Amino acid sequence: MHSRLLIVFALVPLVFLVGCGSPITDPAASLRDPGRSGSVHREALRMLMEQPDPPRPDGIDAVQGLAYRPGYEQGMRLEGLAWLAQVDRETLLTTLRRRLPRVSDHAWLRALCEFVAEHNLVELDEALVSSWGRPWSGNLPDEQRPEYLALLQMHGVGAPERIVWETFLSATRPSQNGIRFRCWDLLHRLGGRNRLIELVSAETESDSDGHPLLKPLHAAAISFGTVPWNREEVLWIHKLADPSRADFWESAEAATAAISPERRGALEIRDLPIVAAAATHRPELLAASSGQLYTQIHRRTANQRHFREQDPGFLPGKDLDHRLSSHRDQLTWGDLLAISMALEALDAPQIRAHVFHFADRDLMDETTEYGGIIDLDEAGRFNVREFPPRIRVHDRRFEAPQQMFDAGYTGLFHFHNHVEKHRNGAHAGPGAGDMAYADNTRANCLLFTFVDENTMNVDYYRHDGVLVDLGVILRPMTTQRGG
Repeated sequence: MHSRLLIVFALVPLVFLVGCGSPITDPAASLRDPGRSGSVHREALRMLMEQPDPPRPDGIDAVQGLAYRPGYEQGMRLEGLAWLAQVDRETLLTTLRRRLPRVSDHAWLRALCEFVAEHNLVELDEALVSSWGRPWSGNLPDEQRPEYLALLQMHGVGAPERIVWETFLSATRPSQNGIRFRCWDLLHRLGGRNRLIELVSAETESDSDGHPLLKPLHAAAISFGTVPWNREEVLWIHKLADPSRADFWESAEAATAAISPERRGALEIRDLPIVAAAATHRPELLAASSGQLYTQIHRRTANQRHFREQDPGFLPGKDLDHRLSSHRDQLTWGDLLAISMALEALDAPQIRAHVFHFADRDLMDETTEYGGIIDLDEAGRFNVREFPPRIRVHDRRFEAPQQMFDAGYTGLFHFHNHVEKHRNGAHAGPGAGDMAYADNTRANCLLFTFVDENTMNVDYYRHDGVLVDLGVILRPMTTQRGG
């Protein structure tokens, strides 16, 4: 009996040793192994930090992985990076320069930005800006973003905005295309658009020669008093600055010169073709105030029949009002001028005839919606241009091809149809996909919807949820009542 008890007690230490795990023989491999426990990771890190100088390359590699490999306790990660800052600062900087902009874990990004600021790693300014330029889920204000706070701590008040602009100017290599656009977006998010126009205007042509974006931006600021908002508009200005469109550039420059500096500063790129067309067709409109334009539009549309999309596909709780009055505070002078020009175009019998003929063919094609551009022809008359879809998806979707975008750079409106049947008033209005298209392209858009065989509803819409139902148009030569 006693001998068996002694055997049991003798086995207890052996079981304990097995439960604790085998000794760490390769700390670098143990630290890199995501399957090991937190205690093993901490012990492996301690062993690596206590190794005699110089640290082994595999140990350096394992520790720098703490910056981006998941599964580590935050305090241990920071401890390892602090050690790396002392023994191999360049490796740490290289790792964080590449990895910090890709961090999606908000808690770790906060801790990492605080680490950068505490260690005054000013060499990582560009990485902080690149990370800051990415959207933050939850819409955290930019002045509360950890990247902003890190730049503020390292450089002082006013420095973050300046560093974003300097980063944009220095991003000249082809591989830096992403950060160029993130900087441009961030500069707008920071709310200093007028200041941004001033900065771009102040850059000389020689200074902008080596920058992939700056030269056409500078030209737009000087010629039109405005600059693009987003990536698509930057491309838009690049296309307009091409020598093949020199005639349009000159006409838009002359037209915008006829309006006040304040109004020029509020223009968007989509307004340039509208202003140039107004100068040709209705030059008196360029002198009209927003109030005068609004009153004229209200008189034209107030007594019209109006229809709206019953199933737009927006997120729950979101809805778009299609009434002119509901968007009065959002409608810019450029919007009102565009709506006036749309009504002018739709007054032309040849335009309405083309729109209806196009819709008739669309109705017979169940593989796609149809769409195109309304612009001016070589004689300066309103013109409808048709474009086949890039791909055919189904009867409630239009995929615009690149040729349509190319035509749209000098065109007045992008348009498409909702004409799956003649009595389609329940789908008279842009859906979520249409509004996303407007947000991305920032174009002026029109939508035509059959409400009966001889009547179509017309909607004007653009980015940021602005939607105005313009009423209905009648098929030319019809005697049926349309409104």
